[in-house]
Amino acid sequence: MTGDDPAADAPNEWVTPETRLVEGRVGIEDLDAFLSDIKAIGAETGAVVQAVDADRIVDGDHLRLATRLAARAVARGEAVARDPAVEVLLYAAGRRQIDQALALGVEAGEKRVGFVVADFGDVPGAAQPSASLETAVEAVEQLCEPAQVLGTFDEAAVQSYYEITDRELKAVAGDLSALVRERVALLDVEK
Repeated sequence: MTGDDPAADAPNEWVTPETRLVEGRVGIEDLDAFLSDIKAIGAETGAVVQAVDADRIVDGDHLRLATRLAARAVARGEAVARDPAVEVLLYAAGRRQIDQALALGVEAGEKRVGFVVADFGDVPGAAQPSASLETAVEAVEQLCEPAQVLGTFDEAAVQSYYEITDRELKAVAGDLSALVRERVALLDVEK
């Protein structure tokens, strides 16, 4: 099938945008200014940049999966959010409601933060040109003190946020990370 719409040509292809994860600790005094800095990095570099609360992210694979699924939604024309960074947040949260997904984002104070920096420019249907990922990563690294924070999370916060019951945990031998990634993957099924 050929045509003018690349997303229509290959709607079922597995889209894998080039993605980098940056992790660290931040001291956010002015949340609006911090979010504005992130948005400016995206605008200046063409990268999709999203910051998330590392206490609610089970590992880097969680963010990579969310990013791939968000890119696929953009490619298929099925994205809920107009902003690809917000679409990444929706998938990471395993929710279609933007207001609920925003709780996975960052807030003021001393925080452990994971950043997704991705190039959606090669994704069919993406509005932005190919990104300068290295420039975006360098700019994001300036926003935080480097620290390995992904992979260590607040189990109670994760269980609560993703509404995972003790009974559900017992049924899968207590693998909270696998259950969260399942919630992320199932978001496509729930559409």
